[in-house]
Amino acid sequence: MAKLVLIDGNSVAYRAFFAMHQQLEQFVNGSGLHTNAIYAFKRMLDSILESEKPTHVLVAFDAGKTTFRHEFFEGYKDGRAKTPGEFKEQLPYIRELVQYYGIEYYELPNYEADDIIGTLAKKGSNDKMEVVIYSGDRDLTQLTSEYVTVKVTLKGVSELEVYTPAYVEEKYGLTPLQIIDLKGLAGDKSDNIPGVTKVGEKTALKLLHQYGTVEGVYDHIDELKASKMKEHLIEDEEKARLSKKLATINQEAPVALTIEDVKWKDRNDEALRQLYQELHFDQFLSQMTSDEKTAEIESLDYNMVSTVTEEMLTQAEAIVIETLTDSYHTDDIIGIAFGNAESVYVVEDVAAFLEQESVRLWLANSQHKVMYDVKKNIVLLHRYGCTLTTQDVDDVLIGTYLLNTLSNHTDLADIATYFGLTAVRHDDDVYGKGAKRAIPEFDVLADHLAHKVVALCELIPKIKKQLEEKEQWELYKTIELPMAYVLANMEIQGVQVDSQMLRTIGQDLDERIQKLQERIYEQAGEEFNINSPKQLGHILFEKLELPASKKTKTGYSTSMDVLNKLRPIAPIVDDILMYRQLTKLQSTYVTGLLKQIHADGKIHTRYQQTLTQTGRLSSVEPNLQNIPVRLEEGRMIRKAFIPSQKGWVMFSSDYSQIELRVLAAISNDKALIQAFIDGEDIHDSTARRIFHLAANEPVDSNMRRQAKAVNFGVVYGISDYGLSENLGISRKEANDFIETYLEHYPGVKAYMEDVVREAKEDGYVETLFHRRRYLPDINSRNFNVRSFAERTAINSPIQGSAADILKIAMIEMEKELQASDIKAHLLLQVHDEVIFEVAEEDVEALKELVERTMTQAVDLSVPLVTDSHYGPSWYEAK
Repeated sequence: MAKLVLIDGNSVAYRAFFAMHQQLEQFVNGSGLHTNAIYAFKRMLDSILESEKPTHVLVAFDAGKTTFRHEFFEGYKDGRAKTPGEFKEQLPYIRELVQYYGIEYYELPNYEADDIIGTLAKKGSNDKMEVVIYSGDRDLTQLTSEYVTVKVTLKGVSELEVYTPAYVEEKYGLTPLQIIDLKGLAGDKSDNIPGVTKVGEKTALKLLHQYGTVEGVYDHIDELKASKMKEHLIEDEEKARLSKKLATINQEAPVALTIEDVKWKDRNDEALRQLYQELHFDQFLSQMTSDEKTAEIESLDYNMVSTVTEEMLTQAEAIVIETLTDSYHTDDIIGIAFGNAESVYVVEDVAAFLEQESVRLWLANSQHKVMYDVKKNIVLLHRYGCTLTTQDVDDVLIGTYLLNTLSNHTDLADIATYFGLTAVRHDDDVYGKGAKRAIPEFDVLADHLAHKVVALCELIPKIKKQLEEKEQWELYKTIELPMAYVLANMEIQGVQVDSQMLRTIGQDLDERIQKLQERIYEQAGEEFNINSPKQLGHILFEKLELPASKKTKTGYSTSMDVLNKLRPIAPIVDDILMYRQLTKLQSTYVTGLLKQIHADGKIHTRYQQTLTQTGRLSSVEPNLQNIPVRLEEGRMIRKAFIPSQKGWVMFSSDYSQIELRVLAAISNDKALIQAFIDGEDIHDSTARRIFHLAANEPVDSNMRRQAKAVNFGVVYGISDYGLSENLGISRKEANDFIETYLEHYPGVKAYMEDVVREAKEDGYVETLFHRRRYLPDINSRNFNVRSFAERTAINSPIQGSAADILKIAMIEMEKELQASDIKAHLLLQVHDEVIFEVAEEDVEALKELVERTMTQAVDLSVPLVTDSHYGPSWYEAK
């Protein structure tokens, strides 16, 4: 059956523009043209075409601001915000894109895109075609019929509200045509359709359920009881009839197109390629050349090997060790390939290959090797009884990450494209996605791995060159590569978990959750689903009549911010907040952790080294960095983390206020530096300054709390608004605090101004060790977007340097630990804290080693200070 897809071009393009508004300044081509809307529209168009598979397509655009509707109502669409110039400049390119896709686009002077769509939808319906309309505008829902479906975009085209006559009936209790009457009575602010004064959607629906149409309401106006609403209806009858006329889509517009004219034609690949080149859409260019890439891939010559010779290994420059997913602690190796750009060898039998003595010696020797994700390879090979040295290894993944943290490349094919190579297929194209992911035929797998080997060999010289140019070679070679080895050892070691302790904690939580639930039901006067925002909103704001924030189409907000404001007036809210915290602990940190315990009784988390833009590590499967510690119930979870051997204890050490110390060093602020050198409590010291206290005057707890908020607020580039929210004070008071702080710490003020200015000039900021964070929004015309980038510019060198310092310390302590007789293992890293297990007799020796390496990791103008604890579990060690 023929299918006609009609796309509201302006509406979808506008949605596309704002869907990627945060990246506005990142998406700019060499000529200064903004391209975010074009990029997102293209993605949306692909999604529509793939899901609908139409035979006929039309994209309708508005021809101009003035339409026939302005002839009888000059104020139509008045009050709309001015269309951003950054959006308007992209529309001609969106039209080009549509045209090159083989899709007809159309605009008609004096008419709107809605009228074009309405007219074509009617033509399609008359021909008994399936018609699907895409728009961000619900006005078009009046067109739904037996043949016409309207899909309203909520979030890109990934979330849609699908309107059929049945859905319109279910949602409004109306027929599609009555949507026009609804607009007639209630109006539409977005189009400046007036409607009847004080008649909203709810009232309009009630009237339409009773009288059917605007005309029906006025035919029975005398039947209505005397009321303000009746007065408004009588006074605004002309407005109501006008509003209905304005809202009615013209399905007989003089559209000079037939259904045959909008048949989907062949794509103009050459024109698209030129357009993508002009717009700097490298990713789309890469996708377009997939056929050429396939031909190139098929032509690669490689060798299948069962027995490996010494010559093959000594000439090899790169090795690829493949798993089907990222879960390399449990996944088997599905393939191995090695070699150089000229000679590639694919292993026939992985197990047999790794059992060969020559292979084991080669993996452990110092011969230079190029890899992708060396940490993963160390862990995998360890599971197969092999040792991989990192003495002279290069990692394409780590190198690319350092060069551009914004790119977030997680597939070798993306990295190859980024550096101008196109010889590797995406893993998803080879293995499939999600539930369909599977190992392909061996020849397909072998071919894929062989191309990866060649890509690694070709990529590493390019990566090295750029790292040297950006002064990042030392960061790469002396911090990130050694860190991969440290993290691999931590992951291999894992951390012992007392599963019975976790279950006991879970039982206690179950009992507390049950009691809370009963108390909440008692206060609510009925049972309901506490986890349902809709049902909770009904209980709090309708039944209990608590003051609510504005109700949206999805219901009342029951966010933490909203509930916190209600705590003083409603005891039920405290119970709801505690219920949420305990159920989160139960599901994520009891049930969730129990599922992650391996056969050896340990949890082996994965550290993501190439994810964050600041260089901080993140932990997944499971995330051990986010166990809540502010709540005692959350801290109790740490009781389940115990040493793996009898007579051992858990030991932790963390940096004291490292980010504030880094701020002092980076800003070279004399007062801040001296306070740390003198060992002052930095928050007391700041409180004395901002509250103008004498040296002998005491600092009360509230002063210290406010000073602490200002200290850390400055580190994160906080605004007066943010500080006022944190402290519950006025913006003026918050601004006064910040101004007073900066008066007393002029070096900090100069740093903040200088780093933002340099970021605007360079487009990035750097840590003490040349780790870069690119800030594409730093010169944005949008105040909020630009302000966020400025705050990020202030914070990133501080937070990133602190992360680098801890990495340097971890590398050194692991090196010293392995060279010593101390019986201990480094297990975890959480923010500024490192956690070990250690034999009781070696606690003091470990403490000396750890604190010395942490305090002497780098030479700053302020001392680095650590705080250490130990005990039978992680709980007591903190």
